[in-house]
Amino acid sequence: MGRCLERHRRTERAAYSTIRTGALLKTGDVKEPRKRSAETPTWLFAVRAAESKKATDIKVLDLTGITSFADFFVICTGANQRQIQAIADEVGLELKNQAGELPISIEGYNQAEWVLADYGDLLIHIFSPKAREYYSLERLWRSAKTLEIPAA
Repeated sequence: MGRCLERHRRTERAAYSTIRTGALLKTGDVKEPRKRSAETPTWLFAVRAAESKKATDIKVLDLTGITSFADFFVICTGANQRQIQAIADEVGLELKNQAGELPISIEGYNQAEWVLADYGDLLIHIFSPKAREYYSLERLWRSAKTLEIPAA
């Protein structure tokens, strides 16, 4: 987790977060995360959740030292609006259950052309094929290192 955002994230977690079908969750609603090994990065939970909902072209960009607002981007593609929403739902549930993380904000869920879930130092981008090609985040952040996703 980033150095300067830790205090901000604690404050934000105390506020309500909207995920899934508009249900409001409070920090108190988050169960104790399952014990995990120190080697398991949070972005990997998001990747596994996206894989479970058949997301395609999953990439993880390491932005450490490149930008101050995030350390990692997880970028993936869903075939249609329903799949994009299902991926966003699953990522939210998995990060909540596995890492005890709630999003600071979620944008674009209802239109589902491009869903952005902000977890502080981790940003999840779920695109339609057309939006992914148009925004081309991999090209925009080409100086970022693309991380290898370990086999499941």
